[in-house]
Amino acid sequence: MTPSKSTALVPFSGTNNTLAKHGSSLHAQPLLAGEDVTLHNREEVRKHLPDILGRALARAWLDPEFERHFSTRPLVALEDSGVHLPSTMLIEVTKSVADRPKIVVYEQQPGSKFKSRVLYLQLVMVAGK
Repeated sequence: MTPSKSTALVPFSGTNNTLAKHGSSLHAQPLLAGEDVTLHNREEVRKHLPDILGRALARAWLDPEFERHFSTRPLVALEDSGVHLPSTMLIEVTKSVADRPKIVVYEQQPGSKFKSRVLYLQLVMVAGK
């Protein structure tokens, strides 16, 4: 019998076997995009990063170690997961009182104090009838 291929949004085995400590940094297999992805400019970030960040939020919900890493060092966590952004991009992850994370992506040109918002992503509760 051949093993079935997972169709999960974020593959997760229930253990931290996808994560391994190397020195003081945490490295993960490239799970967020399915392969290594390099985004080169603001337009590519706006087009592709929301889906990747959605997967990161889903993985953070399932994997407390990834959640801690992503919350404190989001750019490093993305790079460890195979997602590479332009050096001008900054990411802030915050949690509200309701524990719903909000991710804001900024672009800041070298030598500038000004940063412009590229996009933001926030989990919201929606109920239907």
